[in-house]
Amino acid sequence: MTKKEVRNFLIAMALFVLAALLPIADSGYWLSIGVTIATYMVLSTSWALFSGPTHYISLATGAFYGIGMFIVGGGIDLLPYWMLVVIAGCAGAILAALIGLATLRLSGVYFVIFTLGLAEFVRQIVTWIQTTMGSSSGLYVLTDLNDTIIYWELLVLGALVYLIGWWINRSRLGFALRIIGNDEVVAVHCGINTAYSKVILFIFSGTVATIVGALLAPRLSYIESNIAFSPMLSFIVVITALLGGAQKLWGPIVGVIPFMLVWDFLTATFPNQTTLMLGICFLLVVYLIPNGFAGLIEKYLPLRHQER
Repeated sequence: MTKKEVRNFLIAMALFVLAALLPIADSGYWLSIGVTIATYMVLSTSWALFSGPTHYISLATGAFYGIGMFIVGGGIDLLPYWMLVVIAGCAGAILAALIGLATLRLSGVYFVIFTLGLAEFVRQIVTWIQTTMGSSSGLYVLTDLNDTIIYWELLVLGALVYLIGWWINRSRLGFALRIIGNDEVVAVHCGINTAYSKVILFIFSGTVATIVGALLAPRLSYIESNIAFSPMLSFIVVITALLGGAQKLWGPIVGVIPFMLVWDFLTATFPNQTTLMLGICFLLVVYLIPNGFAGLIEKYLPLRHQER
């Protein structure tokens, strides 16, 4: 590792330790906001690892997230919680592999439309199964886990995702994905197995989203399909990643924190116009900050500072 990488690693460790102390400083409102920020930090970072270099905009996060929630909700009375989280991760990986193999041949708006419809499709299947089995519309998840434990779980998962992302960016897989994002035809002619590269990252992203849903299930206590498979979650993940800069590993983290603070204020002030507010936020990000905060930093900081 270079001196710059060692310095960045030490800074990241210091920030991680500082973030882990939040439950000690506050166990109320700010801890609740911290859980939300940690949730979208993990989701946005894992999303950016796939969509950032490939430029494939995936709106399937809500589908994987909801599956993780329902696996925990459906099995909490039968199996230990930690085992359900593992099962959720495996289920997310299998589903992502099947979807990736079937759909990553698509590109552009076709891929976006398919992934957008996926969450609704899965929600309808889950609702139909519950109705057919004669169960209630939702599931109770009653555990002794509190926001502090869930927050620490999300922080550890976020650190793991970040380390894996750092390794991927330095690997041949990361190099292949960047070539695919620039020109997929050129990547094919260079001998890169584009389908394999895209599916591997899509599996990773889907698995992480499913695990996050499983970790968040005890926080809701009662899970409904409309909440678990909300398409708004998928859009917020995209917005936060783009706001920070999906091309940089640290970009989504920079985007999540200010957005979630502003979003909390907007949802409290305009509770009946959240969808409208989300659309306005999306337009502002796309038109005013197309390359995110990371792009602004690269544009306005002197080159010599970047090199340092």
